[in-house]
Amino acid sequence: MKKIIPVLVAIVLILIIAAVGFGTVLIDKYSYSKERADLNSYFGITGEDDVPIILQDAQIEEHARIWDNVCYFDFATVHLYFNDRFYEDRAENLLLYTTPDAIIRTDIGSTVYETSTGESQDAGYVIARYEGDVLYVAADYVKQYANFSYELFTEPYRMQIYTQWEEQQVADITRDTQVRYQGGIKSDILTDAAQGDRVIILEEMENWTKVKTQDAFIGYVENKRLSEKYVEEPVPVTDYVEPEYASQTRDHKINLAWHAVYSVEGNDTLTGLLSTTQSVNVICPTWFILTDNAGNFSSLASESYVSKAHEMGLEVWGLISNLSDSVTVDMYELLSRTSTRTYLIENLVSTALAYGLDGINIDFEHISDKTGEAFIEFIRELSIPCRANGIVLSIDNYVPMGFNSHYHREEQGIVADYVIIMGYDEHYSDSEEAGSVASINFVENGIAKTVEEVPPEKVINGIPFYTRIWETNGTTVTSQVVNMEMAAEYLNNHGIEKQWDEETCQNYGEYQSGNSYFQVWLEDADSIRVKLSVMDQYQIGGVAEWRLGLEEPMVWEVIAEYMSRN
Repeated sequence: MKKIIPVLVAIVLILIIAAVGFGTVLIDKYSYSKERADLNSYFGITGEDDVPIILQDAQIEEHARIWDNVCYFDFATVHLYFNDRFYEDRAENLLLYTTPDAIIRTDIGSTVYETSTGESQDAGYVIARYEGDVLYVAADYVKQYANFSYELFTEPYRMQIYTQWEEQQVADITRDTQVRYQGGIKSDILTDAAQGDRVIILEEMENWTKVKTQDAFIGYVENKRLSEKYVEEPVPVTDYVEPEYASQTRDHKINLAWHAVYSVEGNDTLTGLLSTTQSVNVICPTWFILTDNAGNFSSLASESYVSKAHEMGLEVWGLISNLSDSVTVDMYELLSRTSTRTYLIENLVSTALAYGLDGINIDFEHISDKTGEAFIEFIRELSIPCRANGIVLSIDNYVPMGFNSHYHREEQGIVADYVIIMGYDEHYSDSEEAGSVASINFVENGIAKTVEEVPPEKVINGIPFYTRIWETNGTTVTSQVVNMEMAAEYLNNHGIEKQWDEETCQNYGEYQSGNSYFQVWLEDADSIRVKLSVMDQYQIGGVAEWRLGLEEPMVWEVIAEYMSRN
């Protein structure tokens, strides 16, 4: 018996140890983890002044910063999420915001902002500041020009922002619990949730629900700790009212004819060129050409020309171009600086007023992606005095393509009066293959994509009065530009029989001479008629012709018919 007792004790001890071990395993398996998440890692915080942003119900890649208890967004974030009308003039250390009737500006690093109408105000904080090469703008200043709400939380810093206020599914916490990083009792704790706390329901699962707390933690809570869901409708922020840009669009279709004037004597050709036209109501002489990076331009404007046009019932919209045979203007250098933009605008508007112009037509081509923001800021700023003085502002644009989206057609359609599509040069002098100047698909694509961004009544489609005669010799492709009459003569002189090409909706002709293959896609009354019918379908604001003097007379009958249709 004495020998058995130690054995029994040992067995009992083994069983106790096994039971304890098994119990420990069970406890470990089914007990809740008390490990707390590293919140700096969870939010991706990189420093003491770094403020992660929760936009609506998700954390975004962009972060805010905090200095002197003021929250700041970097400039790209301001443009992306709040308002892209802010303009940074890095060269002159300015932050601008343009409204329909004023330019609001602040020196970067200052607490004061002032308007072009003479008012100034101290914000009580630094409005904008540079950190390295990055511009930051105070959130409270941005809020003056955008509807959003934000709340700043500490330990660690984080920022909840709302820009939309749709109804939410919410629930209450029924018993003190924790919000965990993932759905599971072993997941790290993000924050504690007390009985009665309200959470926003983001995603429901079998045992856990993804939620967002009122202090902007996004994690998981057990379903058994949540009350029944109910709907909550947040109160939207409506402090900022989107300004109305009064438009000077006409109550009739526009028929604009560009008049190429390359010398003072060119003004004298107006009467003769108009003698065979019909229904033209706007003449657009190419009078002004930029001459340097400072905003100066040459002028061929004529008071007698304007008087004569007005006597004929025509409006005169003077064109300013950056295309010169003798001077290359750095458009970024010109438009990115506030001082040179202001100088150009003042001179342009004062010239328009001095000559009694009814409108200004901006024809700035080959604008680089880098210059895009400066270009649209120029248009915004120019629109202010044009609007104030009753001067119609129109802008010439390429057919929309991915590579020219930086022209900001949508914004043009808001701040300007007319957006003109240059619906030609589908194939041009440097094209690697022969083709139409303006096939019907090219034209319709240009109109369709433009009216996606611009109100149709503000859209004018430009049509070509010229044709290219193409020669292909081996791998070499060349062309020459001819007017409608010369193109018809070319076909006649070479015995070319034209045929209607359904794909381009143009008359087409070709012939072979030696190793050279010649092709012509004609612009004539037939092709113009089809283009105008497409314009009818989209109910746009009118037609423009490049250029006066290249057309055959019968084209005007087709255009007059278009103008007569409602």
